Amino acid sequence: MKTYPIYCGGEFITTDTKLPVTCSFDDKVFAETYMAGLKELEIAIEKGLTVKKQMAEMPSYKKYEALLQISNELLRRKNEIAEVLSLEACKPIKLAIGEVDRAAQTFIAAAEESKRIPGHTMSIDWAPHGEGKEGIVKYFPVGLVAGIAPFNFPLNLPAHKVAPALASGNPIIIKPARKTPLSLLLLAEIIDKTSFPKGCLSVLPMDRVSGNMLVTDPRFAKLTFTGSAEVGWAMKAMCGKKRITLELGGNAGVIVTPSSDLKNAVQKCVGGAYAYAGQVCIHAQRLYVHESVYDAFLAEFKEQASRLKTGHPMEESTQVSAMIDKENAERVEQWVNEAVAQGAKLEMGGTREGNLYYPTLLSNVKNTMKVSCQEVFGPVTSIEKYNDFEDAVQRLNNSDFGLQAGVFTNLLSEMNYAFSHIEAGGVMINEVPTFRVDHMPYGGVKDSGFGREGVRYAMMEMLEPKLLVKNV
Repeated sequence: MKTYPIYCGGEFITTDTKLPVTCSFDDKVFAETYMAGLKELEIAIEKGLTVKKQMAEMPSYKKYEALLQISNELLRRKNEIAEVLSLEACKPIKLAIGEVDRAAQTFIAAAEESKRIPGHTMSIDWAPHGEGKEGIVKYFPVGLVAGIAPFNFPLNLPAHKVAPALASGNPIIIKPARKTPLSLLLLAEIIDKTSFPKGCLSVLPMDRVSGNMLVTDPRFAKLTFTGSAEVGWAMKAMCGKKRITLELGGNAGVIVTPSSDLKNAVQKCVGGAYAYAGQVCIHAQRLYVHESVYDAFLAEFKEQASRLKTGHPMEESTQVSAMIDKENAERVEQWVNEAVAQGAKLEMGGTREGNLYYPTLLSNVKNTMKVSCQEVFGPVTSIEKYNDFEDAVQRLNNSDFGLQAGVFTNLLSEMNYAFSHIEAGGVMINEVPTFRVDHMPYGGVKDSGFGREGVRYAMMEMLEPKLLVKNV
C-alpha cells in the first residue's frame, strides 16, 4: 500500500493524522495520505502570501512554459495517474484516462491564456473635462486563492482552479475531497518540478474546522468552490469581502424533438444519464421526449442502457461502477423507492448491490419528487412525454437549478427559442447537458451557481481591473 505525503507551502510533508483511501467498489483501502490541520494551513497561507509578489511579476513566457510542462507531464504519466484516479473515485478506467487527457487540455488552455492577460486603452475625452487625457486599463492578480474541490472529477475539477490561478499569477491553496485526494497530490508532484515558486500551490486534505478557514480567513482574496448548493450558498454568506465562484450542480434537462436524429439522441442520452454512475453535476436527469417519438425513444433507450457493463472500475469493459460510498448508494435507493411509492413507474433498474446502484429509468415522475426536483447525483433518469415545444421548455425551466440543458432538434426556430428561453448557463444543441469542453464558459443560474469557470473565464474572476488616467 503506497503512502502519499501532502503538499504544504512547496514541501511534501506528513502529519500525525493518516487518511486511508479506499476503492468503494469493494471498500478496500489501497493507499493512504495525511490530514492537514490549522498548523499546516497557516504555513501554507504564509508561504502563499510570501510568493504573491513573485507570482504577480512572473513573465508570461515563463508561465506559459511551466503550464505547458505540466500538461506534457500529465500526458507522460497518464496511465499511472489514471489508475490512481480510477481506484480512489471508483471511476471506470476509460473515463479516468479521459479525465487525465482533459486535465492536460485544461493546462494547455491556461498556458495559451497566460499570454493573453487583457488590457486596453480608452478615450477619456467623451466628456469636455476629459480632453487631453487617455485611459489605460490593466488587470492584476487578486492575491491568494482558496479552492475547494469535490470527489467526482478529482483531477480535472481542481485543475480548473489551479491552472487559471497560476496562469493569472495567483498563489492557490486547494482542499481536495477527503475520499479522492491522491490524483491531485500527483499533480502537485508535477507542479513542484516547474519554475513556479515554491508556495504557489498547497494541496491540503483537511477536516471541516480547518477547511472552513478557507472560507472565512480574510487573507484569501478569492474562494472558488465546487460542490452542493446547500454548502455553497452557506459559504457565500460566510466568506466576507472576498470574491467567490460557486459551481453547484443541478438536475439537468433534455428535450428530444421529432426533427432530431433519434438514434443519436438515444445514444447520447444513455451516456449522459449513466456515465460515472450519474455522479456528474450536468448528468442528464430529466428527459422530455415528444409524444410522436416517445415509444421508439423509450424502447431504444432501455435496450441500450440494459447493455451497459457494470463491474470493477479497473476492468476495461466496465461502463458503470459503484457509487462513491454506501451512504450515497442508499440515498439514491431511498429516493427511487419513495418516487415509486408516490406513483412513479420503474421502467428499468431500481436495484442496489452494496455500493453499486444499477442504471435506473423512471416515468410518470412528478416534479415534486426528489428524483426530479433535487440533484439525484446517481444513475437515475426520468422520462416524460410532451406535445408542445414551448411547454417542454417551461417544464425544463420548472426547477431551482439551471446549469446546462440539452436540446435535440434540427429546426433553427426551436434552437433559437431554446437559447433565448431556457434558464441555464449553457444550452447544448444535439448534445446532452453533460457535454463540456474545458475552455468554454461553465457555470449556472439560480441554485446552480455564481460566476463562471472555464480557463479564461475563471482567470477573469481572479484578476482585478485597474485604471490609469494620464495626459496625452
